[in-house]
Amino acid sequence: MVSLLARLSLPGQRDPDARGPWQAAVLAALAAGAVTVLGLLGVGLASVVVQTLDPAGGLPVADSARLAGRLWLLAQGGGLAPASGPLVLAPLLLTLAVAWGLSSAGRGVVRACDVAGGRAVAAVVVAAAAAHTLLTVLVALLAGTPRVPVDLLRSAAGGAVLAVLAVGWGAARDSRLLDDVLDRLPGPVRPLLRAVAAGLLTAVALALVVVAVAAAADTAGYAALAGSLGGAGAGAVGLLVLGVLLLPNAAAAAIGLAAGPGFAVGSGTLVSVHGVTLGAVPALPLLAALPDTQAVPLLAFASQAVPALAGLVAGGTLGRWLDDDDAGSVVAGLWGVLAGVLLGVACGLFAFAGAGSLGDGALAGVGAPPVATGLAVALQAGVAAGLAAAVTRWRSLG
Repeated sequence: MVSLLARLSLPGQRDPDARGPWQAAVLAALAAGAVTVLGLLGVGLASVVVQTLDPAGGLPVADSARLAGRLWLLAQGGGLAPASGPLVLAPLLLTLAVAWGLSSAGRGVVRACDVAGGRAVAAVVVAAAAAHTLLTVLVALLAGTPRVPVDLLRSAAGGAVLAVLAVGWGAARDSRLLDDVLDRLPGPVRPLLRAVAAGLLTAVALALVVVAVAAAADTAGYAALAGSLGGAGAGAVGLLVLGVLLLPNAAAAAIGLAAGPGFAVGSGTLVSVHGVTLGAVPALPLLAALPDTQAVPLLAFASQAVPALAGLVAGGTLGRWLDDDDAGSVVAGLWGVLAGVLLGVACGLFAFAGAGSLGDGALAGVGAPPVATGLAVALQAGVAAGLAAAVTRWRSLG
């Protein structure tokens, strides 16, 4: 009773533990700023360490910091405009790291300030996104030079979109706003989202296996290309780090290959199950995974199972997570078809995020075509997911 009375406040008295919405917004802005600062410090430190391995001395610290800033901007959808043409290609692994940091910031603010309700969550998201966008613009101004200008508008827009999506996701999850929205939707919607997520993860994992097998099949080409670039330890480590950051991009291209449309590395190189056209490509060791001849490799034909396998996983996941009162096997099959279609949409968006440009002319387009990839995956995965969902549901109902 004493503790209960101690927690009660008199009329007009302010609760010392209560936090106003403006405090949560300020904390969200500070948290978003901390993500940018810590992220830039990490990328900059990695750049400086790589440069110290160069026996010739490498880049000065200021240039290494500028390089880190440009990489940070590219990861958020920004662009550079050197004389060779626009450079717009997001290293998706770094993009995922930035998104994870912003999402964690949103979740931390929600927990610390006990944020609840749509307006309070929106205030947190707006404050964090505004702070992140302002810092992105500042980084763009500092990272640009007359020789390598930065696309300021694209960088600001990319940072804003990424912050809204990442912080919004984290804040909506921990404030239970997302659960409240899902509870108002039909019952199978939640299992449907689980199924699409499982199918997408399966497609990406299988695509990474395809990339790994292709690269392992030509280790001599990788070593020769890496050695020809020079730079001793700095060149080797730098190229390895860059290849790791671009692995999700390579997975997006592999999904395009598996779905049928294939992928391009500029206008001179196109790889698909319908044919291979080889042209000049950038001196990036990861591209040693490309075919060595005009013949379609056997791996390309084997990779065509990826959309169907991802659809089977999505359908099986959907069938297992449906409640007893949701639907029978026939209706589950229809929901499975929808899961496959949404999986195609997710793969198309993934291909869009992994594509870009490495300059003008022959390297203007790099990656898999998003629309064609999404449609092809939706068609193949929709059939597989519908069958898998119907069979799984039928077995679960006994």
